[in-house]
Amino acid sequence: MTQPVLDIHIEEEIAYLTINRPDKRNAMNDALLTAIGEFFFAPPEQVKVVILSGKGGHYCSGLDLSEHISRTAEGNLHHSRKWHGIMDQIQFGGLPVISVMQGAVIGGGLELATSTHVRIAAGEVQFQLPEGRRGIFVGGGATVRVGKIIGPDRMTEMMLTGRIYDAPQGQQLGLAHYAVEEAEGMELAMKLAGKIARNAPMSNYMMIQAVSRIQNMPFQEGLFTESLAAALSQTTPDAEEGLRAFLEKRAPKFR
Repeated sequence: MTQPVLDIHIEEEIAYLTINRPDKRNAMNDALLTAIGEFFFAPPEQVKVVILSGKGGHYCSGLDLSEHISRTAEGNLHHSRKWHGIMDQIQFGGLPVISVMQGAVIGGGLELATSTHVRIAAGEVQFQLPEGRRGIFVGGGATVRVGKIIGPDRMTEMMLTGRIYDAPQGQQLGLAHYAVEEAEGMELAMKLAGKIARNAPMSNYMMIQAVSRIQNMPFQEGLFTESLAAALSQTTPDAEEGLRAFLEKRAPKFR
């Protein structure tokens, strides 16, 4: 039987998504992109956190270039916009997503990683944007997401030279939030997923929806939007439960 390009395993409130193209270093082909989109546009109702990783020692080595040799300009445009839609859904769909990154986090793999909310570099990792060497340009959102994290000047240099950053360098730049040994990556992800799943759902939702958007707003508009987010989240039953639990020195019981 043909193995799925995306393995999906759900344990209680946590979904484990594993990219399953190890022979291609988990390069992103159309079938894999579609499978990722199908999950995030219609996730199972019980899932509160997603852990995304790759099989065979690599996270994702970028686009499967064998599918792109003969695309037309129109085809490339639509493909890029499909990437944008799916990466946007990962970032703003409402589910917190943790990436466990190993080996290649290259090109489209870095675009995928930077659409997730918590990034763990486990063991030997290579962060790279090698599009210049291929005669192409990023199309999955790197100019927005990677550029916002490391800055446009550093990203330009990264693309021009094909520079590779390792796990400690990536953590210093913000491409990873944690840098751990290879064997510790999934263990840490599960620990963090448990913490996140125990948060109030509306709080998690507001963190995902509001913070990055506020960064793109003028100062006063950002402050007003923050007030709206606070007003909505702090008037829910979960907020009342969280405050009462704090005053009563007990763990809260959220929905």
